[in-house]
Order: sequence, then C-alpha cells, then structure tokens
Amino acid sequence: MTVEGTRDVGTEPTEVLEWWRNGERHLGTALGRLTDEEFDAPSLLPGWTRQQLLAHVARNADALVNLLTWARTGIETPMYASPEARAAGIAEAAALPAPHLRAEVLAATRRLADAVATMTGEAWSAPVRTAQGRTVPAAEVPWMRCREVWVHAVDLDAGVGFADIPEDVLAALVDDVFRMWDRRDQIPDLAVFAGDREWGTGALAVAGPLPEVTAWLTGRTAGEGLQADGPLPQLAAWL
Repeated sequence: MTVEGTRDVGTEPTEVLEWWRNGERHLGTALGRLTDEEFDAPSLLPGWTRQQLLAHVARNADALVNLLTWARTGIETPMYASPEARAAGIAEAAALPAPHLRAEVLAATRRLADAVATMTGEAWSAPVRTAQGRTVPAAEVPWMRCREVWVHAVDLDAGVGFADIPEDVLAALVDDVFRMWDRRDQIPDLAVFAGDREWGTGALAVAGPLPEVTAWLTGRTAGEGLQADGPLPQLAAWL
C-alpha cells in the first residue's frame, strides 16, 4: 500500500500519545458527570443521544484496536467489516442498559490502551487503511482517537467545553479540519486567526479565541463570539 501523507508523527507519536491519554481521561470526566438516567437525553451532536454517542465511542476504540492489530501482525484487519456492521455495532451497544454501556466504554478504552502498549517502532510505521479508504501509517491511529475523545467529550453536554481542551490539541484539531477540507477540495475562502495562529489564505478574515474558532470550524457552533469582516459562510463538514 502507498501511505498517504499525514501529520508529522514520526515512528512513535509520543506527543499525540500523551494528548490521547489525557483525552481519554477528559472523556472519563465527562462520562462520570452523567447519571445513568441522563444517558438517553440528546447530546450536542444533532440526531445523536448520549447513549448513541457513547456506543460510537466504544465501538470506535475497538475499530482502532483492529488497525493496531493489523499493523502489529501484518494480517489485514479493517476497522469495520462493512458500513452496515459499523452501524449495527453502535446500535447494539446503544441498546445496553446505562450501567452496562458505561462499563463497555471503559472496557473498550482499556482494550485500546492494551493494544497501544504492544506496539513497537516497526509496527507504528506499518501501513493500515482507515474506514474512509486512506492508507496511513499506524502512527496516525492515536490522533484518530484523540480527536474523537476530546470533541465527543464536549458533545456529551456534561459541563466540559472547548475551553477545557489544551491549546496545542485545539490547534491540531483546526489543522485537521483544514487538512480534511484540502483532501476534498473544499477549503472555504477564509483566513482564520486565533492569537498568533493563522489558517487559510482566503478573502474573508475571521478571528476569535482558539476555543471558539475550533468549535465553529468543527461544526459545533454557528460562530458565536467570532469577529469577521463579512457574513460567516456555511462550512463543509469536517469528518
């Protein structure tokens, strides 16, 4: 397989692994603030309940274990057998009673941590294929999980927000948004500013605090708290 260019993660993505570990703890904090009775309430992700979102988080961890297994063994192990299998896995987990789903989220996280612990330098460099069909080094996998746990912790609507995410992770999320848009030739005509950071070279200047910029670019807000020299555009989806 030809490995597509990705984040500069090196052989072992040491910095991203630390972001991921902190992100799992952050998600655990959000999860711990929810009572079992609150699981079936809507999340901040349109169309998803908290129960469904947590089911997705658990199944995503297991899907990424598959990729690390592929990298370590050389035996092709896709994230999901099919899109239908992915949807069925989420639906099955979402139907669990709240205490069982809570335990399943934590168990899936432990399975992923165990898989990470078995990785070697050579395995981190091995090519694997994402559910979107991109071929990437296994060193990309921790970032794939990192963005899931930090952003979905906010989506759970459990009292944590983008302001609680470290600035380097926020900046990496914005980098990821622009990288995804670039792959699909969907970069908007924007120049985005947050402190001394800048993304894009477009005609419309948009500025604001990094948490608010990240929330808007990831599709979580309509851009409240941002300043622009014109109307904010409708953005293409991130993921």
